Amino acid sequence: MKRSLTIVMLGLFLLNVLGYYGLFMGLELANQREMQSLFDDHNFVPEQEITIKVPITIPYATDSREFTRVDGEFEHEGEVYRMVKQRYISDTLYIVCVKDNTSKEIKQALADYVKSFTDKPSSEKGNTKNVQSFIKDYISCSTVLQSIENGWHNVLNYPGHTSVFESLVIQLNTPPPKV
Repeated sequence: MKRSLTIVMLGLFLLNVLGYYGLFMGLELANQREMQSLFDDHNFVPEQEITIKVPITIPYATDSREFTRVDGEFEHEGEVYRMVKQRYISDTLYIVCVKDNTSKEIKQALADYVKSFTDKPSSEKGNTKNVQSFIKDYISCSTVLQSIENGWHNVLNYPGHTSVFESLVIQLNTPPPKV
């Protein structure tokens, strides 16, 4: 009894610390592992495949004889796609993808959850606009752009350029006159 109560309390504490964000990330990770195992075993429907042609020039690249397995995902026009395999043939990269509806639903649920914290009821017409204008008008903000790396650095030397004063030397053997 104590052990099960401890596990339940630890689960509630973990949910309190991580929140629903941790739950959504766990669901996303489980979905990712499930999709990877399906792709590794070739247990997906070939009719769901979408092939994308990407023209790309890679110097000294050889053509692929067969597709190689890749992992990854991307979002295009609100749809989530998982990359299954790719092949490079004569300056074109062919990527085979499958639409992932589960990942889209998880991301939409997370977005709705986050939106529930940021949206305000329409009846609340507070002074947020006044506070924002106050902040913009009276609190200064500065932005500094600073390069982290120097990149390529080349010192320019101009050969043959001499200064006029380098060759002008006057030697006097007598002390200067007294004033």
